[in-house]
Amino acid sequence: MLQRARTGRTFEMVLMVALVVTLLGAGSIAAADEMTKPFTGKAVNGGTVTVSKQGDKTMLSLSSDFQVPGSPDPHWQIVDSKDTVYLLDRLKLKDDRINTRIVLPAYVQDIAKVQMYCSWAEVVLGEAPFSKPIVANTK
Repeated sequence: MLQRARTGRTFEMVLMVALVVTLLGAGSIAAADEMTKPFTGKAVNGGTVTVSKQGDKTMLSLSSDFQVPGSPDPHWQIVDSKDTVYLLDRLKLKDDRINTRIVLPAYVQDIAKVQMYCSWAEVVLGEAPFSKPIVANTK
């Protein structure tokens, strides 16, 4: 009888641990979205960028309060934790559309900050840093 009671308690303990692991795992999935601090710079002040995972892709999205700069050729630009700079897609598209959401290329491993960069004037218009580098893609 004593053996049966120990087995029952062990089973309950295993179930409890499984439940805790499951809940912690679900919490980490929900916390995957990260947001930058607001943009600051010469031409872009305000608005943020959110990083989210969709399947195996990492997405970058501008907040609704982001103001598009009036420069002739603004682009998304990423700086990683090693200060490597990646010039990405144009912000302004044909027919006055704005590229408010982009897929991060697989070769970018982490993101320290997001910049808006004018390719015509070759100047950073504003940047939005993360509080700590975000792991974007793993090989």
